[in-house]
Amino acid sequence: MTQDKHQSGAPWRNFYGRLKGKHLRDSQQGYLDEDLTALSPGAVGWDENPDRTPIDPKALFGDKPVWLETGFGGGEHMVHQAASNPDVGIIGCEPYINGVAMLLGKIRDAKCDNIAVHPGDVRDLFDVLPDESIDKAFLLYPDPWPKKRHHRRRFVTPEYLEPFQRVLKPGAEFRVATDIPDYVRQTLEEVPKAGFEWLGESPTDWREPWSDWISTRYEQKALREGRTPHYLTFRRI
Repeated sequence: MTQDKHQSGAPWRNFYGRLKGKHLRDSQQGYLDEDLTALSPGAVGWDENPDRTPIDPKALFGDKPVWLETGFGGGEHMVHQAASNPDVGIIGCEPYINGVAMLLGKIRDAKCDNIAVHPGDVRDLFDVLPDESIDKAFLLYPDPWPKKRHHRRRFVTPEYLEPFQRVLKPGAEFRVATDIPDYVRQTLEEVPKAGFEWLGESPTDWREPWSDWISTRYEQKALREGRTPHYLTFRRI
């Protein structure tokens, strides 16, 4: 397997967990074989784009605003947003191939034509996205990396946030949902340092989900296990 790298060519630190879970069903493998290539956002990986030539979101979605979902899990939120906002294009990134297969099945069912899918590390996508090309972004129930020595692997660290901030347009909204209080702490500490402002006004402003929110399977698991969802909204300065 080719190791992902920075633009500089140095290897990335691994910020995500397993890449594949239990055996895929035949139907899921069919989604991957038949649908994934057509939904590619372009030449993102190092093997296909070693020079890191930028991709053009307009080639995917024309003049539509472009949204980005990082780590879409099973894809239910992403497909919900795509179906509810046909005038928007959405790029989703997810290295866990079982989640990618689940998303592709949902796209077929919903018949959405405004989605692109990168089945890998979002930092490779950051390499090739033009500056200020993303209008809204979502980070929903990211891998919590609960052990203290692994906190540097969370998305809300400079290695992610610096290139992430570069590709967002000024004024772009960034939504974060998590059920891990320490992830909330780190998010509120680190995201503003990277050029964002939190839109909350009091410590309890994380309690209510967004008006267009659809609860994901990860959130339902958190609720069953007694953990409280937190919803944070930022704006790129």
